[in-house]
Amino acid sequence: MFRNTKSSYGIVAIALHWLMAAMVIGLFGLGLYMVELTYYDSWYKGSLDLHKSVGITLVALLIFRFAWRALGTQPEPLSNSDPLLNKVAHAAHLLLYVLLCIIVVSGYLISTADGRSIEVFTLFSIPAIDLSVANQADIAGKIHYYVACSLIGLVVLHALGALKHHFIDKDKTLIRMIKPQKDD
Repeated sequence: MFRNTKSSYGIVAIALHWLMAAMVIGLFGLGLYMVELTYYDSWYKGSLDLHKSVGITLVALLIFRFAWRALGTQPEPLSNSDPLLNKVAHAAHLLLYVLLCIIVVSGYLISTADGRSIEVFTLFSIPAIDLSVANQADIAGKIHYYVACSLIGLVVLHALGALKHHFIDKDKTLIRMIKPQKDD
């Protein structure tokens, strides 16, 4: 029930999926809100600190998710699924992970461009790596923004695909990511 099987995702994989999805969407919304704030807005620093802290938490979950995936079993595609669509879905999942990694690195480069560490919920700090790249924050900021927009676009396509499976194909693709299924 906690671990994946050949026919079902386990509770850990399901919880990671939905928690990370909520965090990505929340971070995107907060990021859009933050860019509209000026330095003198009352929540300018608070929103920035929250965005960084949740972002670092997302990094930790992403690393755990990679390890969980590497060490565990992955459910096999449904027997009635199209092999070409399975390859497209697999490529889309890989692209989601690549985009997340780019966002993480660019976010780190934005946050540490001035040489200061990243405070995480005032519990600990992630040190800055001394890189002397001209306009580091601006370049990383553009990458962060455009890759985040691309990620959200891909997330929307991912969600639409899941809904297609559920309502049009009437298969168990979405259900497998909502609750663990009994092995057939």
